[in-house]
Amino acid sequence: MSDEDLRLSADRVLARLVGDPTDSARLREDQWRAIEALVAERRRALVVQRTGWGKSAVYFVATALLRERGSGPTVIVSPLLALMRNQVDAAARAGIRARTINSANTEEWDTIQAEVAAGEVDVLLVSPERLNNPDFRDQVLPQLAAATGLLVVDEAHCISDWGHDFRPDYRRLRTMLADLPQGVPVLATTATANARVTADVAEQLGTGEGTGRALVLRGPLDRESLRLGVLPLPDAAHRLAWLADHLDELPGSGIIYTLTVAAAEEVTAFLRQRGHTVASYTGKTENADRQQAEEDLLANRVKALVATSALGMGFDKPDLGFVVHLGSPSSPIAYYQQVGRAGRGVEHAEVLLLPGREDEAIWRYFASLAFPPEEQVRRTLDVLAASDRPVSLPALEPQVELRRSRLEIMLKVLDVDGAVRRVRGGWTATGQPWAYDAERYAWVARQRETEQQAMREYATTADCRMEFLRRQLDDEKAAPCGRCDNCAGVRFTTEVSAASLDAARGELGRPGVEVEPRRMWPTGLPAVGVDLKGRIPADEQAAPGRALGRLSDIGWGNRLRPLLAPQSPDAPVPDDVAGAVVTVLADWAKGPGGWASGAPDAPDRPVGVVTIASRTRPQLIGSLGERIATVGRLPLLGSVAYHDGEIDTRVPRTNSAQRLRALHGALTVPPPLAAALAEAGGPVLLVDDLADTGWTLAVASRLLRRSGAAGVFPLVLAVQG
Repeated sequence: MSDEDLRLSADRVLARLVGDPTDSARLREDQWRAIEALVAERRRALVVQRTGWGKSAVYFVATALLRERGSGPTVIVSPLLALMRNQVDAAARAGIRARTINSANTEEWDTIQAEVAAGEVDVLLVSPERLNNPDFRDQVLPQLAAATGLLVVDEAHCISDWGHDFRPDYRRLRTMLADLPQGVPVLATTATANARVTADVAEQLGTGEGTGRALVLRGPLDRESLRLGVLPLPDAAHRLAWLADHLDELPGSGIIYTLTVAAAEEVTAFLRQRGHTVASYTGKTENADRQQAEEDLLANRVKALVATSALGMGFDKPDLGFVVHLGSPSSPIAYYQQVGRAGRGVEHAEVLLLPGREDEAIWRYFASLAFPPEEQVRRTLDVLAASDRPVSLPALEPQVELRRSRLEIMLKVLDVDGAVRRVRGGWTATGQPWAYDAERYAWVARQRETEQQAMREYATTADCRMEFLRRQLDDEKAAPCGRCDNCAGVRFTTEVSAASLDAARGELGRPGVEVEPRRMWPTGLPAVGVDLKGRIPADEQAAPGRALGRLSDIGWGNRLRPLLAPQSPDAPVPDDVAGAVVTVLADWAKGPGGWASGAPDAPDRPVGVVTIASRTRPQLIGSLGERIATVGRLPLLGSVAYHDGEIDTRVPRTNSAQRLRALHGALTVPPPLAAALAEAGGPVLLVDDLADTGWTLAVASRLLRRSGAAGVFPLVLAVQG
């Protein structure tokens, strides 16, 4: 077929894809160049183009043309379920049969794999975590690699650890790329890659014999529909009030991004109270609720989704009218990727950043989850090497000082590096030599710091904001946009109504968060010398407790973070904090399940106050216990102490099993406290500063219950998260 005939066929497929009955739709030149490279030249290509440019059209049109020529099905590796659902629907419009294998449809996997084997599927969408599932990797992936007609890597910046959203599962693609038969084309697409990420992804694409260098098609990243702006507001209450007053002024429906799950839930609840139709969308939202929220936004049944970065990639709503960020992302590349959801099919869309003073504390928290220090990595490898069988994550966790989620990410990186391998039943060491690339990890950390500084500058620059973002993505054609608030003038006032501000202050100032007690011991403790397993006996558990707030809250979190920061000096509890704790205590007592609720099954009133000893904040905790005892007219019975008065501040907080192993046997109920408990003969309030893993409260409560306390009600200043 001549190039002209191929181009005509490609345009006809595009017309079906976009629903054009006149067949007048035409591919852009760069779209056609990518399709030509894939179909006629069987090359590998990387397409870096702005959101809305039409990257999915490239691989769907290429799929149709390749299938007509007898090629096998296209395999698309795609990161999020929202993207998969949208793409299955888009493929159907072009007469392309698409199916997906992901964590939400496990019951369909066998049927889908049989359909692929029978040639009944044109496109198979696979989530990246499937690539290293042992059964899929060993049984399905080799067959797919042998039969694939086109491999598509969507959101390809995830391959590169220089990128803003590196995902270790994506690195497994290097193996699949190397195993593809010669002549199988590969397409990688992304809207958010600077020059370094682009070069890294292109280098990884250019693997395998006879592949040659990957074709890189990089276009300008201006979004002519977006009108960027920054609204500096005094505090979190003003930002919430601004949303309540001005949300209806924003065009159409859109997305309000927050940095944490807690903030998303707070904002959603407040906006609903103020009469707005909004829904929450976070990593904790159930799949069915996520899908319903997506559908409600697509159909404009809600004004906005209040979302975390869980909605960052893959959501496709061409007429999305606005994106507001309540808090600044830590990377301009991530910010550009998120705001790119707006204005794809409308002439104008508003993009507003409302930065907050809590942003940098949240950046520091996420930065703390970087690749672990070498000694922790070596410890993990040693544990795996010493085992004669696969070690599961729950069994590995008690022996390594890492939280399970961080441990799993580290293992995935080591898997890609060839040092470990995931198999049925867990992980094994391969015995292959492995070097800790400290220089690379340090460089990535410095890169993150550079990105954070860029976001500070974005919020305060007097120059064009779109030009600023484009330069951060190394767009050589970056120029003033003429539309942002710095180019065209400010379009939104910072004024808020007194009513909304009072309501926001009341909502953010309302203290009290439930602290769910630990009910099960971590698995694997007997293997490290701690004879605890299964369910914690009911008569040794703490009752549900209370905290003044979460450290990630945009209300009390802003007050508690500096108070509980590691570098903060110890001092008596501030009056405003103590007063709020008393409010929490009063609401708790009178609320459902409280001892003063009047319910028939209400627990007995606490008969005393017990604190947990602290070497880092003895004044804070001691004074807090005294204030509570005085206001509640309760005796201060004493403190749960550490043996020999020694308090190990190095006890790890990031790993449940390690935390519990360190605490087990370290805490004690001194004889005077035991005697006071026996004399008091009832439940007690247990006071501490911070609940992180929850194990300090669990161990102290167990000791108190065993020493005669009829119940334990934990009361802390803050919970992590």
